[in-house]
Amino acid sequence: MSKLFTPLALRAVTLPNRIAMAPMCQYSAGPDGLPTDWHLVHLGTRAVGGVGLVLSEATAVLPEGRISPQDTGLWSDAHVDAWRPVTAFVAGQGAVPAVQLAHAGFKASTYRPWATSSGGVPDADGGWTPVGPGAEPFVPTYRVPTALDAAGIAGVVDAFATAAGRAVAAGFAAVEIHAAHGYLLHEFLSPLTNHRTDGYGGDRAARMRLTLEVARAVRATVGEDVPVLTRISATDWVEGGWTVEDSVVLAGELAGAGVDLVDASSGGASATASIPVGPGYQVPLAARIRREAGVPTGAVGLIVEPEQAEEIISAGEADLVLLGRELLRDPYWPRRAAAKLGAEPTGTAQYARAW
Repeated sequence: MSKLFTPLALRAVTLPNRIAMAPMCQYSAGPDGLPTDWHLVHLGTRAVGGVGLVLSEATAVLPEGRISPQDTGLWSDAHVDAWRPVTAFVAGQGAVPAVQLAHAGFKASTYRPWATSSGGVPDADGGWTPVGPGAEPFVPTYRVPTALDAAGIAGVVDAFATAAGRAVAAGFAAVEIHAAHGYLLHEFLSPLTNHRTDGYGGDRAARMRLTLEVARAVRATVGEDVPVLTRISATDWVEGGWTVEDSVVLAGELAGAGVDLVDASSGGASATASIPVGPGYQVPLAARIRREAGVPTGAVGLIVEPEQAEEIISAGEADLVLLGRELLRDPYWPRRAAAKLGAEPTGTAQYARAW
């Protein structure tokens, strides 16, 4: 029997299989961060294709937390109404709709990838002044951020919690906290980007403080039944940066704060990191965190073949595999994998004849 196609219970929610769609920015939101028909079709197609957990793109908890002016958000009740048709369709296909709640920190107010310009978006083009742990930009072409003060940090925690409540109201059955890829929470975690000398900087415990405060606030808001995941960069891939040893400690603390699964990605805090990209290159990170912290993990990063995904789950390296670009290429990858592994596929009956 295929382990990849066994259910996974997370609190009161059961995923029909161990295949998740990784959050992937689409840079296609309407005015004020509202999702559009693009998001309905994009996310809905993967649910039709048999993905068990469909995660939205990074969805900003505040307007200034968007990576680009075209990012989705969840900072108002208008966003709740706009997301409801998307979550209803995804759930209607037997998948679990989930949202990744995010704040881009000093990587905010940038042009989307295919724009004719790059770097920081000026106010005249719809940009804004980003915030971060300090006043240094990520790279010289990005906008100079404003360092968050105590009130600003408290506002970020409250924004994550409030957005989590809106996510549940919008029909999302699970939420993921984005603490990876050089965005705000990761900026506080990494010694490469956090040079503060107050209670949110310095040693590892102080640098973890904001992420843990967000996790506790989100858990308190969504209640006991809703799964909470957290995506982390398990290593910065830079000497003197955040390490997998740090991530093992963080994962244990996150579990204590009510997080149910750690989604182990990597990188993003440094523009000069040397990352050994290859098939399954981040799987060992998920495996080590799972083994040493004793928490469920998700593995992500160039997982492309059904046999590869099956081995990750069967070997106990992770509890969930997250596919990104492979699901862009083939929305029906789960059905193809089920056929190849001799498993019963999930997804809608309308397409069953194709397999």
